[in-house]
Amino acid sequence: MAFELLTPTEMAEADRLTIAAGTADGIGLMRRAGGAIADLILARFPAAQSVHILCGPGNNGGDGYVVARLLHQTGVAVRLFAMAEPRPGSDAALAAAECPVPPEPLSAFDPMPGSLVVDALFGAGLSKPLAGEVLAAIEKTNAAALPVVAVDLPSGVSGASGTILGGAFKAVATVTFARKKPGHLLQPGRAQCGDVVVADIGIADATIAATGACCFENEPGLWQRHFPSPANDAHKYSRGHVGVFSGGVSATGAARLSAMAAARAGAGAVTLLSPGGALAANAAHLTSIILRRCDTLDDAQAFLDARKPEVLVYGPGLGPEPEVGRFALDLITHAAGRFGALVLDADGITSLAHRRLAFFEAAKRPNGPALVLTPHHGEFGRLFTDIAADGALSKLERARAAAQRANATIIYKGPDTVIAAPDGRAAINANGTPLLATAGSGDVLSGIVAALLAQAMPPFEAACAAVWMHAEAARRFGPGLIAEDLPLALREVLGELAG
Repeated sequence: MAFELLTPTEMAEADRLTIAAGTADGIGLMRRAGGAIADLILARFPAAQSVHILCGPGNNGGDGYVVARLLHQTGVAVRLFAMAEPRPGSDAALAAAECPVPPEPLSAFDPMPGSLVVDALFGAGLSKPLAGEVLAAIEKTNAAALPVVAVDLPSGVSGASGTILGGAFKAVATVTFARKKPGHLLQPGRAQCGDVVVADIGIADATIAATGACCFENEPGLWQRHFPSPANDAHKYSRGHVGVFSGGVSATGAARLSAMAAARAGAGAVTLLSPGGALAANAAHLTSIILRRCDTLDDAQAFLDARKPEVLVYGPGLGPEPEVGRFALDLITHAAGRFGALVLDADGITSLAHRRLAFFEAAKRPNGPALVLTPHHGEFGRLFTDIAADGALSKLERARAAAQRANATIIYKGPDTVIAAPDGRAAINANGTPLLATAGSGDVLSGIVAALLAQAMPPFEAACAAVWMHAEAARRFGPGLIAEDLPLALREVLGELAG
């Protein structure tokens, strides 16, 4: 299975390379695309009384002309509405010339009850807001609640960002070609796509690779070759040791959730580093988790020197005060070489907003720990203020910019979580669920990330795996989920990955 997500520019390059190699010409690719769409319509909508096909002037419209011709040949009642004639000599013009269905002006489009609408107006490359007769057609269709099959991407959705440009069709199915686009997975466009079907139109995997695409859909095949598998002679410390910093006596639960998740996700040993005043509260709830007093940086360094953990988790339940950020900076700058990675979550991120420039400088120092940050939208905006405020950037672009600035792997959480690495690689998660919108679920995620890092999984792959596992565990548990359920719910997911 292929995992690349192609931007509109990369998809155009894949088309160009395919044509240049002589594998297919432009009209050949268009005929294959239209054939895939027609096959889906005949298979999924056999009861449609009529099919209204809306064609734009470019290649997306050309696909629509092919669909109209093929459906007409099978006896389907087809009406075709065109916003403009294709450019003379273009592939779309050839497709239009082959189509026996006479086009009507788009302004005459009036959707009939019981009809199916095929949106072939604009594909993934749309870059400006829709208006006029196109927007009117969208509004009529959406108001009539008719089923829509979108060609490539629902018109009005940016293929690069998922942004809605003026308005957009709400499709029940979207047929795209060769690979998905970021706009299929990024909100709000993701909600407009319905079921996304990727059709093979003859573009080779090697051609896709030649585009230089470095964004991926987050699936196990993307990272499973790096997934840890304990050796037969493994012992608890060879499986990795994770240290988790706890908050004060009234805020200990978040760190325990993280610690339990790290243990469940495979870390051989987990130590909870607790302020003295919270030792009793933590001790009352822990069994297999090691408990150690830690009030100062000296205490932390003594733990690092004595127990040599691979990974630390810092942030859950610590509070957003500036002193929390100062301690995080001290860990990064003075404990370099004592541990391999630091997962910064929740208050660990917010507190660093008070020292963001010092943090970004420290993160780039040689021999420092690998950093993984797990911000939700609010935390992201506090630490990366200017990036978050730039309305021209997509969520994918914001995550990549933040990863480069912080020299860290970023898990930009949400229903369309984006994982980005400093080297430009990125992944968009597709198995998210609203079941995770519950207090403490982010603390569990930070523990899963830490466990995978402690077992020598590379940071980007560990982050991708943790996000997918976290969501998959929630989906399988189902309604009624609370954060305490997630560590145990990982068991089934881990079993399948190990198998």
